[in-house]
Amino acid sequence: MARVLPRPRSPLAAVRRWYEEELGWPTTGTEPVELLTGRRFDVLEMPAGAGSAVLRRLPHTGPVALLRAGCDGNHPGDRPKLLMLIAAGGAEELPGILEWLEWGALVPDLTARGTGDRMPAPAFPTGAAPSYGFGSREAARWVRPPRPGYEAENSLPTTGFGAGNGDDRGVPDLVRLVSAAATECHRARLMRAGNAQSDRAYGDQPLAFSNASRMSAGTRPRSLTL
Repeated sequence: MARVLPRPRSPLAAVRRWYEEELGWPTTGTEPVELLTGRRFDVLEMPAGAGSAVLRRLPHTGPVALLRAGCDGNHPGDRPKLLMLIAAGGAEELPGILEWLEWGALVPDLTARGTGDRMPAPAFPTGAAPSYGFGSREAARWVRPPRPGYEAENSLPTTGFGAGNGDDRGVPDLVRLVSAAATECHRARLMRAGNAQSDRAYGDQPLAFSNASRMSAGTRPRSLTL
């Protein structure tokens, strides 16, 4: 009787095992590998350019991933995105925080993923796992990777750190992180609009009513005072 040999493990199985066993993060169990949000963490999502500016302003955050343009079927887009991991429940708090910071709907590029959502599993951090293993076909990669063997939740921004400047680990309060992200998203949007209008002498002004005019008038949104 012929002996049936076990099928070789797929590289994506190694990816799933690394996230589930090393970090304790649940995955969708499908290929390509995706991480479930709303359980161990939520995600703050913004354009990559604005996100890079936030990282320069805040050297200490939770894990951060870069998502390539057009590589996320659930959230299609034509620009790369930065995904910042925040404490579970943070996605539900985002609208209220934006209202309190007086941004309201002025920053449509700043969104969140929480319960019932998912994100592509980034490629393994260098040296963290076998070199053949990747997440969603390299749709995403870690910019600030998580640390295996360390409670990742301890490094995630959340509310409740008092003044919002961070705790003894250097992690910023969620309000401070959202404040910085909203400011940079709005700045990037104004720059894009300005570049688009520079090629025409006349046209609409889609951002005429915005925080830019309030800043010029000296009425700074609360976000810019944090």
